[in-house]
Amino acid sequence: MKLAIHNPSFTYPGGPENIAPVLAATARAAEEGGADQFTLMDHWFQIPPIGPPDEPMLEGYTTLGYIAAQTERMRLGLLVSGVTYRHPGLLAKTVTTLDVLSGGRAQLGLGAAWFEAEHDALGVPYPPIAERFERLEEAIQICFQMWSDDDGPYKGKHYELGETMCSPRPVQQPRPSLMIGGSGEQKTLRLVARYADACNLLTGDPDVVAHKLDVLRGHCEAEGRDHEEIEKTIIYGRVNPAAEPDRFLADMEAMAKLGIDKVWVSNKGAGDDPAAWADEVCAQTVSRLAELG
Repeated sequence: MKLAIHNPSFTYPGGPENIAPVLAATARAAEEGGADQFTLMDHWFQIPPIGPPDEPMLEGYTTLGYIAAQTERMRLGLLVSGVTYRHPGLLAKTVTTLDVLSGGRAQLGLGAAWFEAEHDALGVPYPPIAERFERLEEAIQICFQMWSDDDGPYKGKHYELGETMCSPRPVQQPRPSLMIGGSGEQKTLRLVARYADACNLLTGDPDVVAHKLDVLRGHCEAEGRDHEEIEKTIIYGRVNPAAEPDRFLADMEAMAKLGIDKVWVSNKGAGDDPAAWADEVCAQTVSRLAELG
């Protein structure tokens, strides 16, 4: 099992001028400690229950570009991009840019978006959920086409592109991997089975995870897809793994037996030194997680 570090907060001591050095130190500590991936949220205001909306929040892809310059190995991405925030053609170019500048380390995380108050505040249209899922599927198709040899047009129900040229191409071949976030059984997991290289189930409850994986397996059978091709991941928040590594690892042993391949831990509770927290978490857990399979 692999460890990923999620950074959902930029509320660091010292104010805005201290965000860049603290974030850089945190990402470097995660990489040096053996974390497989480093992610940020795709939000424009801070979200509950992490903090009040006026807490500092940075635009995700700009920030990942900065982190790419501070690191060399870890995969980078947003957990996950909201489909409503960027036109799919521009999203594909943005992720391609990150992939090129990071040397092939970008992952496209994508979901149907949910934070309506954020949309309303910034004037971003927030369609009904059925339409958001339609847009999510079209966005995936557009990104895949832009990362293929097909530079022709795309015409869907919600998006129409005159051409899907993307130059330069991503460093990763045939394309950056796609992770779909969410665990809805009728739509999200069906899209995972049809398109995704990875899923994030947004839960750490073993019984729920086991059920969701069964549902995903059924969708894969219906799509003619090998269930084992998909990386299964979760977000964990029951205990602070730096403070209670043994309990965390016991929980992860159960998850590994279910088939979970990667776990995200959040530095939400890391205190004033998220770099030291990342260093401690990695030292306590990376090698032991790898032994779980």
